Amino acid sequence: MGFGIQSSCYAVVTIFMVFSCYCIAHTRHHLYSNDRRSSRWRKLERNCDLSEGSWVFDESYPLYNSSACPFIRKEFDCIKYGRPDRLYLHYRWQPHDCNLPRFDGEEFLKRFKGKKIMFIGDSISLNHWQSLVCMLHAAAPEAAILLETEDSITTFTFQKYDVSVMLFNSQYLVDIEKEKIGRVMKLDSMKNGDIWKEMDVLIFNTWLWWYRKGIKQPWDYIQQGNITYRDMDRMVAFEKGLTTWARWVDSDVEPSRTKVFFQGISPSHYNGMEWNEPGERNCAKQTQPMKGSTYPGGWPRAMNVVSKVLSSITKPVYLLNVTTLSQLRKDAHPSSYNGFKGMDCTHWCIAGLPDTWNQLLYAALIH
Repeated sequence: MGFGIQSSCYAVVTIFMVFSCYCIAHTRHHLYSNDRRSSRWRKLERNCDLSEGSWVFDESYPLYNSSACPFIRKEFDCIKYGRPDRLYLHYRWQPHDCNLPRFDGEEFLKRFKGKKIMFIGDSISLNHWQSLVCMLHAAAPEAAILLETEDSITTFTFQKYDVSVMLFNSQYLVDIEKEKIGRVMKLDSMKNGDIWKEMDVLIFNTWLWWYRKGIKQPWDYIQQGNITYRDMDRMVAFEKGLTTWARWVDSDVEPSRTKVFFQGISPSHYNGMEWNEPGERNCAKQTQPMKGSTYPGGWPRAMNVVSKVLSSITKPVYLLNVTTLSQLRKDAHPSSYNGFKGMDCTHWCIAGLPDTWNQLLYAALIH
C-alpha cells in the first residue's frame, strides 16, 4: 500500500531521562514503584497532572479528518456510518495545572525512526492503535506504508521512517490453551512475553473480557498452578492474571531498551445513573461530554486492582491514566453509528477520544 513520505532522523530520546526532566505525571496512581524519584520530581508531578482536568470546546479539533484515513475499521468509523452530529469531535482535554502538548506526528516519526511500538490487549487496544495509525498517517499522508498481518500481530510500518506501529491481540494477556478437558485459561502462564520484550515501546491493556460469560467467554476452565477451577471470582482472577504480567515485567523486560505503559480502564456508558441521568440505558442520545472534572459513578473497581498490581513492580512502568477523562466522554462512543448497527457504548469513535489517549502517550514519550 503506497502513500509517499518525507522525513529526516533525530536521535530517539530515552524515555527514562525524559521522565526525569519534564512533567509528564498522570495521577496518584502514577508509578515508579521503588520511589527512586527526587523531591523535585515529586513536586513537578503534583503540579502537572495531565490526567486531572476537564473537556473544553476547541474549534481547532479534531486533529485530523477521519474520512482521509483509510485504515479505520467499521466498528469505529462513526461519520462513515451516519453519525449526524459533529460536536463530539471538537473537544480538547485541558489539564488543571498544565497543558497537554499538541500531537506532532512528524516529530513522532522522526524521533522513533527504526523503532517498534506495540499495543497489546483486546479491542480497546485495537481502538487505541487505530487512532495512532490515523494520527501518523495525517502527519505524513504521502508516506509509503507496509501493512503486514501474521498470527496475532498486525503491523503498519512507515517505511522511510522505519517506524512500526503494531497490534498484538491478547484479550487476557495470560494464555488460553486447548486441552482434553477444553479451553483452559492459565493465570500463571504468559508465553507471548518472548515476542513482547523485543519491542521498544509496549502499551498494555486488559479488562474488557474478564467478566464475559456464556458463549462470549473464550475459555472453559481457569487454572492456577496445579489446580483447575470451573470458575473463579472474576476480580480475583483479574488480579492474579495481572500479577503474572507484573512478574514478567520485572523478570524479562530490560528498561534500557523497552519502555512499558499500562493503559487504565476504559469505561462503558450503559447506565445513566453513573452520569446523573438515571433514565438512560445507553449512550445513544449523548452529544456532549460531562462538565467538570469528576465522574458521579466513581472510580472503577478494576482500577483499584490495576493500581495495586502496578505498585508491586520494581521496574519503571508508566500508567497511561485515561479512566476519568474517558468517563466524562459519554458522547464519544459509536452508539449505533457503526458498521454493525448495534448499540456500542464500550468502544470509541475515530477520530475522537482515543486521539487524546495518544496525546498522553506522546507527552510521555516525547516531552
